[in-house]
Amino acid sequence: MQATAYTYDPQTRAGSVLLDDGTPVPFDAAAFDAGGLRLLRPGQRVRIELGEAQDGAEGGDAGRRVTLVTLQTF
Repeated sequence: MQATAYTYDPQTRAGSVLLDDGTPVPFDAAAFDAGGLRLLRPGQRVRIELGEAQDGAEGGDAGRRVTLVTLQTF
């Protein structure tokens, strides 16, 4: 699935992406590390994989969380 990087904190390596419908979905350091990236800038197109959110997890897209975020390649 594709999305657009929305926020990123280099200290925590967590942030959020916007799905193509504008829904924000957060990602944690584990999802960022799984993609092998070193930095992410808002506005970059990324490829993501979604999984089920854990109980009590916050996010704009209820029930889903990003499990991998990496750069979109063609």
